[in-house]
Amino acid sequence: MANLLFLCTGNSARSILAEVIVNQVLNHPHLTAYSAGSTPTGAINPGAIAELKRRGLSLAGLASQSWDDFTGPEAVEIDWVITLCDNAASETCPLFPGTCAKEHWGLPDPATGAATFSETFHALDKRIADFITRELA
Repeated sequence: MANLLFLCTGNSARSILAEVIVNQVLNHPHLTAYSAGSTPTGAINPGAIAELKRRGLSLAGLASQSWDDFTGPEAVEIDWVITLCDNAASETCPLFPGTCAKEHWGLPDPATGAATFSETFHALDKRIADFITRELA
């Protein structure tokens, strides 16, 4: 079993969508996803909520939360951290502490209007499927 942490600054859109794609859409038997932010907004973006509802996906258990929830001795052990901030837009990309494997997928933030939520969902779905094929096959 591998645990993935999708990390953004605000944990309101991209990382939330990625968590749902892994846990609900792909429902991989050996993979669990979480999401967090270095400075979470404390709320899921309404556009992300609308996109998930449009696709018939559950919002149960989703929250905009801090990466601090994944760093203490009681925290779930994370195998992979995938950052989703967009360097092209000069977003500050958080650096997760620890020795887990790390990967960066620069994606425009739909919360700022740089992409649509549907485009972001599709891009994440493809990247996650590629990641699973490459790393967990």
